[in-house]
Amino acid sequence: MYGYYGEFKAMEGVIQEARQKIDNRLLEGVYITAIRAYGKKSKVQEAVDVFDKMDFFNCEPSVHSYNTIMNILVEHAYFKQAHKVYMKMLEKGISPDVYTFTIRIKSFCRTKRPNVALRLLNNMLHQGSRMLEALRKEGLNVDVVTYNTLICGLCKHSKVAEAESYLHKMVNRGFEPDAFTYNTIIGAYCKLGMIQKAYIILNNAVFKGFVPDEFTFCTLIYGLCQDGDFNRAKSLFNEATGKGMKSNVILYNTLIKGMCQLGLILEALKLMTEMPEKGILPDIFTFNTLIDGYCKQTKLVDAIEILNTMWDHDVVPDVITYNTMLDGLCKLKTSDDVMETFKVMVEKGCVPNIITYNILIESLCKSRNFMKALDLLEDIQSKCLIPDTVTFGTLINGFCENEDLDGAYELFRRMKRQYKCSHTTATYNILISAFAKKLKMDMAEKLFLEMNEYGCPPDNYTYRCMIDGFCKVDNTEFGYKFLLDNMTKEFLPSKETVGRVINCLCLKNRLLEAVGIIHLMVQKGVVPDVVHTFFEADIKDVAAPKIVVEDLLKKNHITYYAYELLYDGIRDEKILKKLSMKVRPI
Repeated sequence: MYGYYGEFKAMEGVIQEARQKIDNRLLEGVYITAIRAYGKKSKVQEAVDVFDKMDFFNCEPSVHSYNTIMNILVEHAYFKQAHKVYMKMLEKGISPDVYTFTIRIKSFCRTKRPNVALRLLNNMLHQGSRMLEALRKEGLNVDVVTYNTLICGLCKHSKVAEAESYLHKMVNRGFEPDAFTYNTIIGAYCKLGMIQKAYIILNNAVFKGFVPDEFTFCTLIYGLCQDGDFNRAKSLFNEATGKGMKSNVILYNTLIKGMCQLGLILEALKLMTEMPEKGILPDIFTFNTLIDGYCKQTKLVDAIEILNTMWDHDVVPDVITYNTMLDGLCKLKTSDDVMETFKVMVEKGCVPNIITYNILIESLCKSRNFMKALDLLEDIQSKCLIPDTVTFGTLINGFCENEDLDGAYELFRRMKRQYKCSHTTATYNILISAFAKKLKMDMAEKLFLEMNEYGCPPDNYTYRCMIDGFCKVDNTEFGYKFLLDNMTKEFLPSKETVGRVINCLCLKNRLLEAVGIIHLMVQKGVVPDVVHTFFEADIKDVAAPKIVVEDLLKKNHITYYAYELLYDGIRDEKILKKLSMKVRPI
């Protein structure tokens, strides 16, 4: 009771008193209650402390205690710690139960590892139906919920065919898919442009009694528009509205958005004018969609006309409306036009957000009005807003484009020190790219080395900047080292970047390393498509390096001098023997 109301000191007092009066081996339920109480109030460390004290006070945790603390850790995204607790449980010889498996599945799905979750689910199901019965008795509908979680995770990672296979397994095992199951898979197929597959799922679902809802129709209508099939989308829209769907404004908005993305702005505007005739009032999303469509077509006059029309329909423009207009103006007009519209926005009582200020900063940086852009940082804080990585990225990039690398670097350091805004890989890349282009590789390398320290791992673009920079300053050794490191991390460098390193190696007469890169490209699949048409491994091994070298020359990624060396080098038995003996874990 104390824990429920957050009276944790009183709760701890009760636990301490119980320890003195009751055999500690009988207090597991008390500890579990305390752990859950802390977990509900997001006091994760306190929950862990209670769990850790159980052993100390001679109360051996059972699987129930382990499940309780693991679930709290997973809910608060402490996935590694939850895994350690699970491993500790196994070391203690405690067998996991169905709740343990469910918590593990949830953890795998939230850490974007649906395949691992699927394997665990299969193992779980192979243990028999005494397990499923246990869940039903506890009121946990793990059959549908677990499957839906896995299907949703797979669909988010575009593994829709695999998600569909689990839909069939659900049915085969006697579990009835619900609207969420069907709509998730239909939506995923539509997102991938596989409309026919979406219709197959829909037709099978309808045959089994599923009644398409508003979400189903909206998903298919938008998918058809994305596929360029407006006529079919309009036909489906008419079918849906004919069935008397509630909140028809959502269906209208979906079709209007799809039409705008197809560039059919006039048709979308006509559809909007029909809405009041059907007893449906256009909402703010409708107007915002049309304004966005006109802005993307660079028809700002028409966008402004729609903005003015909103007042006639008693619809007040919101921050999204103005941000869309400001963004359109930023791309086509001067910063004066942008600032004038911003002034109107504030006068109309619309409160700007951080996106608004980011657009203003971008516009000012384009106009090279950096001091005014910097002044906006103060305005942002005075409005109790927090500048984000986009804010600083835009400013830092503006300074770099103005070749003021000192100003960019100073702001980069202030970003964390003064404004408490963490760096990202993207902000590091802006500076590293700028320093590499100016051949200031000492600064570029300094930033590169500190990226991992601040939780910003280098990506493919980072490596590309470093490799290109070192090659340009004739530091072949570092260019070669970074390329190998790049490919070790399973990134696929561009052929242009690879060619730059090969050219440097060939100029230094380091043919062994240059030929090694060619073979590494073949190993990693950085090859022309024609290589994949060879089915026999022996033929592919012989032909692929030659094709890669010729392709690099054809695309002007290597010089003819490098080509001549490589042409013979990739067949040189001595070089190939040295490469086979050279140990380099990739």
